[in-house]
Amino acid sequence: MKGFDDLLSLDEIDQGLFRGWCHAGAPLRAFGGQVAAQALVAAGRTVSPGRLVHSLHGYFMRPGDPRRPLVYEVEALRDGGSYTTRRVTAIQNGEAVFTLSASFKTPEESPDRQREIPDLPDPEGLPDPYAAWAAGGPENYWGTTGRLTLDMRIIPRDRPGLPVELPGVVQQFVWLKSAQPLPADEPLMHVCALAYLSDLTLASTAALHVQRPRAERTEPSEISLASLDHAMWFHRPFRADEWLLFAQRSPSSSDGRGLAQGEFYTRDGRLVASVVQEALIRVRRPKPKD
Repeated sequence: MKGFDDLLSLDEIDQGLFRGWCHAGAPLRAFGGQVAAQALVAAGRTVSPGRLVHSLHGYFMRPGDPRRPLVYEVEALRDGGSYTTRRVTAIQNGEAVFTLSASFKTPEESPDRQREIPDLPDPEGLPDPYAAWAAGGPENYWGTTGRLTLDMRIIPRDRPGLPVELPGVVQQFVWLKSAQPLPADEPLMHVCALAYLSDLTLASTAALHVQRPRAERTEPSEISLASLDHAMWFHRPFRADEWLLFAQRSPSSSDGRGLAQGEFYTRDGRLVASVVQEALIRVRRPKPKD
């Protein structure tokens, strides 16, 4: 059974050059979360093990083709006393598909504070969405790669007790984790797995004003969604193979673009990561009748 170790596997083909394969997130489009996660793996493999990822910033420039490999070119920008910076370019057919800047640092002690976790239902009491999605057939992404690699529980948006939505802001709450155990002594694997997970539902959150999420509808999607850029900050240690609450909100959508923000919390309420993404949102035009 495939897991994140398979999804994030890269071949080192030369110094600072890696090659990997990505599955489709949409027909003939490589899943952006996997591209970003593999780029982060490539960056991390050029950094001293004692330095941990604390932030990443990525831009999606072209749709990757899942039928062809991606080559990740890592550039060492800085190796300082506490911080290390890498830039990664994902290349396919001689063109840049994705760029990533990632910063790593040596852990240190400092005063601590954080936003509190919302008071929401635990994942065990929520239905497994894969059962409903299986009706889409074996070609459905969630019935294949997704089902083998991750567990998901979506909190219904009409469930009593959810935080009150502010005017003009839509929100979505999802529990996520790796379906397979991950190595406890490889923090980079957990961070890269979370980068993958973070790209699953943010775009749909930004589009909630025009289309219900997949868990709440049976009809096909009527919009085109694609990640434009993606940024993450990692605050505290965590395990991606344990349930994490992904609290998401979207404060704006205009000009064919939607902005979504999110925080990841552990079961005991620790805020471990924050993410911001802008997504392309376009309503598909109906096909002309014959």
